[in-house]
Amino acid sequence: MSINKLLHKDSHRSLIKSTSILSLGTLSSRILGLVRDVIVAKLLGTGFRADAFFVASKIPNLFRDLVGEGAVNAAVVPVLSEFKEKEDIKTFWEFANALFAWALIVLSVITILGIIAAPVIVRVIAPGFMADPEKLALTVNLTRFMFPYLIFIGLTAYSMGILFSFRSFLVPAFSPCLLNIAMIVAALVYSRTMQDPLLGLAIGVLAGGVLQLVAQWIPLTRMGMPCRRPKTLRHPGAIKIGKLLIPRLLGGGVYQLSILIDTFCASLSSIVGQGGISAIYYANRIIQGPMGIFGVAMASAVLPTLSGLFHRNDVDSLKRTVIFSLENIFFVMCPSTVVLVLLSEPIIRIFFERGEFGLYSTMITSSALSYYAIGLLSFGGIKILVSVFYALQDTRTPALVAAFCLTINATLNFILMFPLKVSGIALASAIAGTTDFLILFYILDKRLGGFDTDLFRYFFKVFTAAAMTGVTVFWLWQYLAFIPEILRLVIIGVAGVCVYEAICLAFRVEQARKIWSWISNRK
Repeated sequence: MSINKLLHKDSHRSLIKSTSILSLGTLSSRILGLVRDVIVAKLLGTGFRADAFFVASKIPNLFRDLVGEGAVNAAVVPVLSEFKEKEDIKTFWEFANALFAWALIVLSVITILGIIAAPVIVRVIAPGFMADPEKLALTVNLTRFMFPYLIFIGLTAYSMGILFSFRSFLVPAFSPCLLNIAMIVAALVYSRTMQDPLLGLAIGVLAGGVLQLVAQWIPLTRMGMPCRRPKTLRHPGAIKIGKLLIPRLLGGGVYQLSILIDTFCASLSSIVGQGGISAIYYANRIIQGPMGIFGVAMASAVLPTLSGLFHRNDVDSLKRTVIFSLENIFFVMCPSTVVLVLLSEPIIRIFFERGEFGLYSTMITSSALSYYAIGLLSFGGIKILVSVFYALQDTRTPALVAAFCLTINATLNFILMFPLKVSGIALASAIAGTTDFLILFYILDKRLGGFDTDLFRYFFKVFTAAAMTGVTVFWLWQYLAFIPEILRLVIIGVAGVCVYEAICLAFRVEQARKIWSWISNRK
């Protein structure tokens, strides 16, 4: 075996190891997040207080993606990785200090302006709330209270960027668990001590942001990062990040505008029905399970690797890494899509139907979930492809494609929400996401001189295996109707994994072969 192939194989092993750490951390966070959402659903259901809380918490998170995690993935990690490759450690830490100073300034300014402008922001995002003064006032107060969360989580994201540049994934992987733990504790405590637990949930959000930031600083200080005022804010690295962020902010703004349009439409209860915002939130939480556990984890792990390959001008290895990542996304997302489409109603009923979350809430949420699931594979693929563009230090192309897909999403929202209600909003997102993925792949294929791979054939094999697994799972669900639903879901989940693995082995899917090899070695 050649040296290049050995290095390529080792890089894939390293990527899988990094992805595994991030996936395990994300899985832990998603499990805790599901527990949190079950508690919130029981306390709030899909009523007006739930809608108010979800809109209020959504607003700082919109800015979080623009100047926090989104900025880190688009510009911070690629530039930090470049500096770490080319500069000494002292210069690197000077850069990190300047970066943190800029982050603190920008996040603080946005937070102050957000608190002042909260009444206007809420009216723009959720115009349907203006028909209910109590709901509007509650949302504005919650928004003002939770806006400082942006500072804590934004600085946390920049800390993660530094740790990612050192290929340190453990703390960033598990620190989101702290937010969910804080919210769970707050919900349980304040639901027993207060008549309305909303303020307790908001306190939990702020406490979770603080805990996550503290968690990142512990390994950073051990690495030697000095906490002092930077010599200058006009650091070359900070300037380069600023230049890369301008198109990223436009692209991120387009993405956030898409979310705002979804929220805008879902707030129009006279068209989509009551509880639309809450239904979209809960459906998205289920979708974010496979997305976060594998899609986001793979994208986060692959970004530093792709950046390094780009700086070394190793285009062949870069292309192989992209295909390797997409194949893994397809392998996981295809069966997830089929199962979520077929079993959306029992999944929502098992997880959320209790307390204030009744039959109506289950019906509208499960319907939204089944339509969102159609775009799951594309949502995961976009994460990988956008990371490739960021590694190439091209933030402009994903922004332009996102802007085009926004028009598709917005148009379909206003067309489909009339016949399909909340489900139309979910379907519009799925169609726009699929379009986004296909355009990005086409552009990247042309730019890199062709991937020279049989990716379509691979997709056909895993999709066929997923469809066959779906038929089996659906039949088992009907056949085992005498078993309690929660136990039935566990049994069918295990059976589905085994069936899918067996079919993929028969189709000679490489990922399935590696899983079987690992199981055999463990035995």
